[in-house]
Amino acid sequence: RRLGRRPPVTLLDVFRQHARSRPRHPLLLFQDEVYTFQDLEKLSNKAAWAFSRRLGLESGGTVAVLMPNEPGYLWTWLALAKLGCAMACLNCNVRGAALTHALGAAGARVMVASAGERGFGGI
Repeated sequence: RRLGRRPPVTLLDVFRQHARSRPRHPLLLFQDEVYTFQDLEKLSNKAAWAFSRRLGLESGGTVAVLMPNEPGYLWTWLALAKLGCAMACLNCNVRGAALTHALGAAGARVMVASAGERGFGGI
């Protein structure tokens, strides 16, 4: 029903509504860290600013993301959604020819990777 509305209600819209109405409620528990809606709102805004200013990302672009399941993945996704960029999710366990193929299929001109993915070489 929500997608049938014009304009459709997106997951980003729902997140923003919760961030406004319950900013201090827990959203994510990762190891010993608890992230609230407010935390994710702030972190995703900072990431969106950096992606826009430093990487020149604009609405309509595609960004390849090579990150494991970690909190940064969530605020990266939110930041890209706020900018209107599509996110091509790459499996961080893939290397070599398979990764090269995935990058080509994504059609992204930018790739964002976590610090643990530096120097993955072998593309």
